[in-house]
Order: sequence, then C-alpha cells, then structure tokens
Amino acid sequence: MAKESESHLKGRHVLLCVGGGIAAYKALELVRRLRDAGAEVQVAMTAGAQHFVTPLSFQALSGSPTRTSLWDSAAEASMGHIELARWADRIVIAPATADLLAKLANGFADDLVTTLCLATTAPISIAPAMNHRMWLHPATQANLATLRGRGVQVIGPEDGPLAEGESGPGRLSEPEDIVAGLLAANAATPATDNALKGLKVVVSAGPTYEDLDPVRYLGNRSSGKMGFAVAASARRRGAEVVLVAGPVHLPTPAGVKRVDVRSAAQMHEAVFAAFPADIYIGAAAVADYTPRAPAANKIKKSNESLALDLVRTPDILAEVAAQTQGLKLVVGFAAETENVAGYARGKLVAKRLDLIVANRVGVADGGFESDQNAMTAFWQDGERVFAPGPKTRLADELVDLIVERLDA
Repeated sequence: MAKESESHLKGRHVLLCVGGGIAAYKALELVRRLRDAGAEVQVAMTAGAQHFVTPLSFQALSGSPTRTSLWDSAAEASMGHIELARWADRIVIAPATADLLAKLANGFADDLVTTLCLATTAPISIAPAMNHRMWLHPATQANLATLRGRGVQVIGPEDGPLAEGESGPGRLSEPEDIVAGLLAANAATPATDNALKGLKVVVSAGPTYEDLDPVRYLGNRSSGKMGFAVAASARRRGAEVVLVAGPVHLPTPAGVKRVDVRSAAQMHEAVFAAFPADIYIGAAAVADYTPRAPAANKIKKSNESLALDLVRTPDILAEVAAQTQGLKLVVGFAAETENVAGYARGKLVAKRLDLIVANRVGVADGGFESDQNAMTAFWQDGERVFAPGPKTRLADELVDLIVERLDA
C-alpha cells in the first residue's frame, strides 16, 4: 500500500512555499518527507519565514537553491519566477499564515511567494498555521471560503497547543499528514471522484454536549476529525454531503453542507431532517444519557456528593437503520476500550447495520483526539483491517470500502 501511494508523488515537481510563522521549522521535515515519497522539491520563502529558518537549511534538505526574493538579479535574469511557476506540478504553502491567506484570496503579488501563486496553473495546497483567534476570525474564514471556491486544497489546521502558550484550532498539521493529504489529492482519478455522483450522503460527527446547568455539561473527547475527513472524502467522490456536526472547532470541508448542533436531541432532529438520503455514516460520539431536567441556574457546591438523574437519549443509529426512506447503506462507528471486535460485531447485529467501523480509544497515537488512528471495518460476512495512519487517509480508504459495499 505504501509503495502504491508513494508512486503518486514520484517524480512530481513540488514547490514548497514557506510562510513567516514559528511553525516554519516543521517545513524542514516536510521537505524530507516529500523527497522520501519520491517528489522533486524546490523551496521559496517569504521574508518573514527567513526570521525563523535559514534558506541554507532548506537548500541542504531539498538539494536545490532556495528562492527568497523577486529581486534576485541572477535568478530573475530570465524571469525565474515564471519558470519556477511553470516547473511546479503542485504548490504547497506550509505554514500558510493569516496574512498569506488574505493576500492569496485577494490576488496580491507583492513578493515572490504570492507572485508564484498568481503566475502558476498548478494546483495549490495550503496548510494553515496561526493563533486560534486569528483562525476563527470571520475575515480568515471568508478568505478560506474564497480559496476553496477556487479549488485550493486546505490541509488542517489541527486543534492543540500553540506557540504562545494557548490552545485551540490553528496548529500546523504534522508533515506526514500534509503528505498524506497531497497523496490523496494526487491519487484521485475522475472515476474515483465520480464514484458517489448522484448520491446523497449524511454524515454525523463530533461529540454532543448535554447541559447540566447554564455552566456545566456532560460531554466526551470526540474531536470530529474522522467524521469531517469522511465527509470531505465523500464530497470529493461526487456525493451531495450533509454534515451534522456537534460542538467542534473544525473548518467545513469544501462543498459540504454543514448543520451545527449541540445536544443528542438536536443531532437526532438534524439527521432526520437531512433525509431522504442514500448513505448514512454515523461517526458522531452521541451521548447515551442526558439530564432529565437541566437546572435553570448554576448548581452550587454544597454536599459532599451529587447524584444526577439521567435518562437515555434517542439511539440515532438504530433509528436510522430501522427507517425505510430508501437508504442503501448505514455505517456506524464503535469506539471501545476493550474487546473491540466483539462489541463492534454485537452492535452491528443489534442495530441492524450494513457496516461498522471500530477502533480502540484511550490509547496513545489513536482514538478521539489524535490525528492518527487504526481501525477495522466489519460487515455480516467479512471484515477489513486498515493500517494505522492519518485520519485523512483512513477516511479515503473507508469511503473506498463504502463504494465497494454499495455494489455487494
């Protein structure tokens, strides 16, 4: 599998443009991983990037001179920036700062990197990195929407610790995840892209929050990353996709209709409102219980213990599988801490699902909050084990399996 994937970058010309952020140091590792995947790499840097990493470091790793300025008389003697723009099979911007996103969205060409992006006909991929407040700002999100509308691939960012000591969405994706995103983009073919054309797919993702009072809630650690990646993959294959998302801080995949909810009851309502559909993929970690009567005011600390009166929430997955609105395939997820295969197969039968995807949570390098995962899919008379890797890659492999099972 690895060799087959790497072949999609072998011999490809990748122009890596490095923006001016602290995450620029990760771009050094990205050069190495791109070359390991068989790509030829050249690097261009903004003036800001040179404050964090030296051009010589990139030159040593890429094996080619690093370009830093439009005013390099030797390089520009024969319009070098145009030649470099033509050379590239793909341009990757990592890290892509908020300033760079704004310039790209508005067609600026005031330095080497922005000029290259405006002069190229090659596809562009961006890996954003910035403070979480900058990432969530409406101006940044509007710029991203503009770029996605032009076909720019957005990889990340991730939710996690940031350089300034805060935490939130805005962390640069790891180099291996960026390469995985590029592999998925390069591996796509028209037949694969159209495999779900004409079908409607409803995906639920993320956690639900069940309010105890105006301050506190019951929740879980689901990040929504897997469900969002599945929604993006299904859309790339031509499906009409509705993504019902619990409370997560993730960008909406290009071309996907997103419905934000908070509680299990709201998710139940939104999922059924999205029907009729052809495929339902229940990747959300829906709360099993919710308070019978949330307190109107903050619950004060008084006694040594506190008993909560909880009631069962609607079983969205089982109800979807039981309804008769023409669904061709119902896919569930099972996150378990033990006996993963046993519990998953039990859920497959009890809920009358067509397919269930199981993974172990509560372990290092996998599960809810990680960008990596390992999982196994089960159906009535078969199973498939997916090798550990980035959730973006696993999502593509899962959608491939879903396409197969549609014809089974």
